[in-house]
Amino acid sequence: MRAGVCQPMTDADVLIVGGGPAGMVAGLLFARAGVKTLVLEKHGDFLRDFRGDTVHPSTLRIFEELGLIEALLKRLHNRVPQLSGRIAGRQMKVVDFSHLPVPAPYIALMPQWDFLDFVAAAARRYPGFTLRQKCAAAEAIEEGGRVVGVRTEDGEALRSRLVIACDGRDSRFRAGLPLTTVGAPMDIFWFRIPKAFQPDNDSMGVFDTGLLFVLIDRGDYWQCAFVFPKGTAERIRAEGLDAFRARVRAIGPETATIDEGVKSWDDVKLLTVTVDRLERWHRPGLLVIGDAAHAMSPIGGVGINLAVQDAVATANMLAGPIAAGQDPEPLLAKVEARRMLPTRLTQEVQRAIQDRIVQPLLASTEPMDGPPLAARLLDSMPLLRRLPARILGLGFRPEHVRSPDAGESRQAES
Repeated sequence: MRAGVCQPMTDADVLIVGGGPAGMVAGLLFARAGVKTLVLEKHGDFLRDFRGDTVHPSTLRIFEELGLIEALLKRLHNRVPQLSGRIAGRQMKVVDFSHLPVPAPYIALMPQWDFLDFVAAAARRYPGFTLRQKCAAAEAIEEGGRVVGVRTEDGEALRSRLVIACDGRDSRFRAGLPLTTVGAPMDIFWFRIPKAFQPDNDSMGVFDTGLLFVLIDRGDYWQCAFVFPKGTAERIRAEGLDAFRARVRAIGPETATIDEGVKSWDDVKLLTVTVDRLERWHRPGLLVIGDAAHAMSPIGGVGINLAVQDAVATANMLAGPIAAGQDPEPLLAKVEARRMLPTRLTQEVQRAIQDRIVQPLLASTEPMDGPPLAARLLDSMPLLRRLPARILGLGFRPEHVRSPDAGESRQAES
């Protein structure tokens, strides 16, 4: 890897904009296929405040197929084989991943910087891979109606046979592509509070009158999501930090340490929830995948995993032909067609949850009579918990690695 300030470079077969999950996994797979691959990442490292740290069974299976799962799981992580909730004051089991037919039937809670650093290290084993950090793509370079590369913010022109935009929901490369906004009724405050370490993972959601709160067990702290009606963040802040901490403290014994974790509003990060998707993911010389193609709701924590599935499908369809010197242009629509269905289905499930659970719950003022029937059935019938586990853990149309391995792997640099 060549990190640091942008340096002049030769052209690449594939230029990937964005070093997030989609970009890094795509970079690994294209380089593995013998394609000269350049990934541009605007930040100097991966050490940022990511909110998506859930690596689902579908993604873990990808790494098993690459022969990397044992090494990946040596990185610091917590395993979540089941999910529970406290609904109207009653503790209930709702999801059980342990019966999924995969090598790792659980969610791995892994800091995203660790995950990305691992993928980068794996990609560096291939001589065709280059990661350039502190190197932001400013705009596409077009010639004759075709994207032929990108220009960096430093003014450097980098040319490639194909540009793949993986630079998130605010991607500059979305311009000119049709967009559908799904919308979301909520925003989220993210923060962490200390807890005593327990060997079993106790991640859960709390659902009650006017309340939706998520506790993600990260060993010695809770990663917390305080969900509230969209657009009311400033009103909550105006009520004061003490009032906010009192609301959180009242949630239950898990949040008693809120004063230790949240000492000022600087400790509370706002996530403005956006849900949308491009209706066309490509134009000549350009393919858009991951969050750049579809911004997902945080419901289920599926964003990372959908992005990784996009990357795998993209490499499956394009890496071999590009390595063979073929023009990838005729195949871009096939990538979109392959991944559009799972994107729409996932967003429809998220929208149903938003409309039927999140919005009514946040607006409710009357005490809940008790857990709804669906929750009672899931809690009382263990077999039923496998259904949400399959949807959440594997998703719709999960991908398998079918892109070629050119056999050019080398020892990773120390």
